[in-house]
Amino acid sequence: MAMAEARSKEMLSPPEPGLSPADMIARARAMIPVLRSRQAETEKAGRLLEITNQEFLAAGFYRVVQPRQFGGYEFELTTYARMIMEIARGCPSSAWVLALVSGHPVMLADFDVRAQEEVYGADGDYRCPSVGSPVPVKPEGAGYRVSGSWDYASGCDVSTHVMVGGLVPDAAGGMAAKLMLIDRADYKIVDNWNMIGMQGTGSRRVVVEDVYIPAYRTAPMTMWQARSGIAVHPNPMYSGRKGSYFLIELGSVIVGTVKGALDLYEEICRTKAMRFPPRIPLFESHEFQQYFGDAQGKIDAAEALLIKVIEQYVEACVKDPYTGGEFGEETDRRLFVAAQEACQLAWAALEIIFTTAGTSIGTKESALARIYRDAAVQKTHFVQQRSRTAVNAARLHFGLAPLTPF
Repeated sequence: MAMAEARSKEMLSPPEPGLSPADMIARARAMIPVLRSRQAETEKAGRLLEITNQEFLAAGFYRVVQPRQFGGYEFELTTYARMIMEIARGCPSSAWVLALVSGHPVMLADFDVRAQEEVYGADGDYRCPSVGSPVPVKPEGAGYRVSGSWDYASGCDVSTHVMVGGLVPDAAGGMAAKLMLIDRADYKIVDNWNMIGMQGTGSRRVVVEDVYIPAYRTAPMTMWQARSGIAVHPNPMYSGRKGSYFLIELGSVIVGTVKGALDLYEEICRTKAMRFPPRIPLFESHEFQQYFGDAQGKIDAAEALLIKVIEQYVEACVKDPYTGGEFGEETDRRLFVAAQEACQLAWAALEIIFTTAGTSIGTKESALARIYRDAAVQKTHFVQQRSRTAVNAARLHFGLAPLTPF
């Protein structure tokens, strides 16, 4: 243990120690045109393009919330969210991969320091999606023998590791769910991702066959429980509950996706004319001013709400804003619902845009049609089922147990 503690104090330097949050966001914004130009190619490839992955690596995007001691920039979560929004304006699929792969150092903080030292290694290069759906694994010595498969591993092609769910016997005679860290060399990828939208995320199946995982490379998978990241890292953002954090990750993609749709809608309004007299440009029409203003207002509100959720999340990591005590499950689920509301506002804006942009944008090659398909798939994610989340948040408020684990 003394050796592990000594190693944990050795600091890795980030690639550009003087890089600022504003620099990071500006780099993301500068990539919007090229990412937009690659949307069709990314969709056809069914994964994050390797050229895009290399550009993300060079820009430092994967290290935005990675702990400084392990070669990351450890910027605030608001910087992370704004970076993801800019990338999503250019390509929703690429942003989805980046959001999960770059956001999961916050989850890694829950693991033993030895696991963190191993996966960050000598250079701090860590990219890791996470998938639940735990499968039974066998205890063996001071660890577990793992075999199984897990779907929806977004970004597995460009990752250095993957976190997968396993069921292990607990002290009470039942089964406990754990996340397990698997090296890239120890999992195979099955290309079973064929979707109407978000095809470029490469959310494929990963398969692990007879791999030994030491116990220190596992962490509890309970979505709503208090976490212990602060035991390794003094920054409180690593010690929060992870339920609402998932919505911070995915909500950033969704709001950015619809901001990208508004960019395209503005281009339509500036370049097309009304179909009937007076044939004025769309942007001069009161009708389209109403459409644009309504959509823009909903997007602005969605972004503002999501940023507020992030601020309250970080506040709760220090001191629960509702109870004044430790970060509670009710607070986590309330933030979860609020972040879902931000997503709903963004999607409502997209409905205005897609409905009024003209039939020609419904072609298969249309960038707006691609965004609309992407949004349709985004909505199917299990964390977006709002009625379930709202009921559970209300039950906790009234002192009742939640009905479902998420």
